[in-house]
Amino acid sequence: MAAIAANDGRTSASAVPDHWAALLAEVQRQLRALAAHPARSVVLLPYAQLVPLARRLWAVQCPDGFAPRFETTRTWAARVGLFTPGPTDLCGDHGRDLLTAASLLEAAGLGAQRQHLAGPLLAQAQQLAAIAASLPPALRTDWAERSRATLPAPGEGPMALEAALGRIALAWAGTSDYATDVLFGARVRDALDALFIVPGLQPDPLATHLIEHHFEKAVLLPWPADAPTGAVALHTCADGEDEAERAAACVLAHLAEGRAPVALAAGDRVLTRRISALLAARGARLRDEPGWKLSTTHAAAQVVALLRTAARGAPADAVLDWLKLAPDVDAAALRALEQHLRRHAVRGWAEAAARTAGQPLTARVEALRAALQAPRPLPDWLAALREALAAFGAWQPLREDAAGAAVIEALGLDDEAGWAAWPAARRRMGLREFTRWLTDTLEAASFRPPHPAGAQVVVLPMSQLLGRPFAALVLPGADEQRLPAAPEPAGPWTEAQRRDLHLPRREELHAAQAAAWRVALAVPQVDVLWRTSDDSGEPLLPSPLVQALQLAGQGVTGVDARIARALVARPVQPPAPSGADLPTQPLSASAYEMLRACPYRFFALRQLGLAEEGELDVEVDKRDFGLWLHDVLRRFHEMLQADPPADRAALMDAAAEQATQARGLQGGEFLPFAVAWPPLREGYLQWLAGYESTTGAVFEQAEQRVQRTLGELRLHGAFDRVDRLPDGAPLVIDYKTESPARTQARLRAGSEDTQLAFYALLTGHDAPQAAYLNVSEREAAKLYAPDELLQLAGALHQGISDDLARVVEGEPMRPLGEGSVCEWCAARGLCRKDFWHG
Repeated sequence: MAAIAANDGRTSASAVPDHWAALLAEVQRQLRALAAHPARSVVLLPYAQLVPLARRLWAVQCPDGFAPRFETTRTWAARVGLFTPGPTDLCGDHGRDLLTAASLLEAAGLGAQRQHLAGPLLAQAQQLAAIAASLPPALRTDWAERSRATLPAPGEGPMALEAALGRIALAWAGTSDYATDVLFGARVRDALDALFIVPGLQPDPLATHLIEHHFEKAVLLPWPADAPTGAVALHTCADGEDEAERAAACVLAHLAEGRAPVALAAGDRVLTRRISALLAARGARLRDEPGWKLSTTHAAAQVVALLRTAARGAPADAVLDWLKLAPDVDAAALRALEQHLRRHAVRGWAEAAARTAGQPLTARVEALRAALQAPRPLPDWLAALREALAAFGAWQPLREDAAGAAVIEALGLDDEAGWAAWPAARRRMGLREFTRWLTDTLEAASFRPPHPAGAQVVVLPMSQLLGRPFAALVLPGADEQRLPAAPEPAGPWTEAQRRDLHLPRREELHAAQAAAWRVALAVPQVDVLWRTSDDSGEPLLPSPLVQALQLAGQGVTGVDARIARALVARPVQPPAPSGADLPTQPLSASAYEMLRACPYRFFALRQLGLAEEGELDVEVDKRDFGLWLHDVLRRFHEMLQADPPADRAALMDAAAEQATQARGLQGGEFLPFAVAWPPLREGYLQWLAGYESTTGAVFEQAEQRVQRTLGELRLHGAFDRVDRLPDGAPLVIDYKTESPARTQARLRAGSEDTQLAFYALLTGHDAPQAAYLNVSEREAAKLYAPDELLQLAGALHQGISDDLARVVEGEPMRPLGEGSVCEWCAARGLCRKDFWHG
């Protein structure tokens, strides 16, 4: 059987599979019985991949004389007639049908919801279209009229929208013309001597109605009886990765034994892609017949990234994503732009553009965004998109790439004339609606990579194993989730509606699945694999089809075909670099704390200057709230300093509004923190009044940056706030938004907290004071000051001098951190702590 697929027409008659030999012999017998000329006869096959195989086998079995035409309903209709869809017909082009769906919704008074309802409407119409297209055009209207009675009546209430969608979908499917309508025409009937229909695994209403329409010439040719079950091996896998590896190993083992081609059943596309990648890495030649979603290709990501760049309120990350994909962008300028944005944690592009105004790259992005803002008809959108791609050097590479060409074809990017002639495309749409249309169109399209010559492995759905002569089959994903006994029927239809509308019902899907399973087991060598746990660790059972196989005592335990390799453990020793030749100063409080906690961390992040790049498009968290509160208090005290009699609550609200605007926190992400603002504000103002009355302190400055030289030490830092006490001494205040218990713990004996003592050294005052001010959402503000600050500062000064001296003398900078110091350390991958010896 392997020779059939591999020899490309040079197959011997003895190699024709028995079921094909019987089928083709029956076609010959029926041709003689009907006195039909083969050239005027058609053999309809259930799917396109069988057509070239059937022609080749006919040439082997019947080398003399004429051959019938082997077709599918789609190829037959395309051969005998040219179909031009009408303005509102379901045409099978997802992009065009989406626009038609939006137009129908507008006509039905649902224009305001068209962006959200066009996709569901099209999905329902496509399900009904399979039934409508199977009927002769003359009977289609009657079917639609009778079917309308099965749908809910129009009205109001929670189900009104669903009822409206169902009725619009039925009317759309029932009034459309279809490419296969030509098969019911008189011209086809007059040119046809005989019609042979070979059914697939699922009921085909079109084939059924063609038999009824051409009843005097039509013959149903069922496949011969099921072949006996092949040699089935059952493989239990631990998880998805184990399953992918074992499946790839099974394929390679079959190839090594000379069994080719091997079928790889594509049930779970993610799993199949992983298996395909493993096989490609080992040099196996694959032919992926179903392909994968066009939206997942690099070419599609490039186009979508451009449109996300143009969106109002686009995050900075979205713009950077597009610039990294665009060919004609200066890499150095892009790197400098990204570093600037990450250094300042700029979330939105609007703020980024303001910060980097005047830079050439920013100007190019702003010109691109300006050109894609105004609403326009679809042909104008596609022209603008093409110009934008060309402006960044992406258009020509897109055309030269296989996936890019598929993107251009799916969107009709180079077919302005065709779109201009489509009535539904003339409606103006905004950028958001155009982006949604484009992403939905790419999501619905498939990309099938070019097939290599002489493919050893064929990826295909289980249902398309019918009639295919494979030497072996590897069937992964045979668990209860990925291979149910009966697939879930698609669409919102009830069981009664499915019956009345003649849509596939659960029992029909169950029968089709069971038939596909029997065909799969008839392959000479079969490997069935399933995982025992999903990605979250939840247990999984094998498919009910596998369980039935096990109960019947069929199948043997599969052997793991992976080759075990013995790996010798080579643990590493902890690093011990020297920082003697690297700078240690100037030193900040956080840098010295880092040195005390872990010398290696100080060496890597401070002396070498290594650092993680900050995230831009992240969720608002407690840290953002802390930074926002620092900004609010700075603004409030500066405004109060300028206008002491002003209403303090009003000033705080104004400061909060300004800080919120400046940091781009107006969205819903900040809402939980905004809810806590009123009690926090009142608690802080109450504390401030008591603090001023009891201490007499006066606000002097916020966010003060200080540098100080103390002998050989050069220190620097920033004070959240500096107040001046009545005796002239400064009071340095550091805001904390953590729990009060944690702030209080910082001042306990033995805590080794050095921040306030470090600030005392930075003030340069003989009698400085420093304190933590805890400002939290749930408790009143409170000041926490250490005892004996001067003694702590003096001890700290000596400790810094001693520690830096040891660094300069070359003492190894060993990684000594423990607990949370290591858990969140950016240098953990450098010190390799997880791989140390012992």
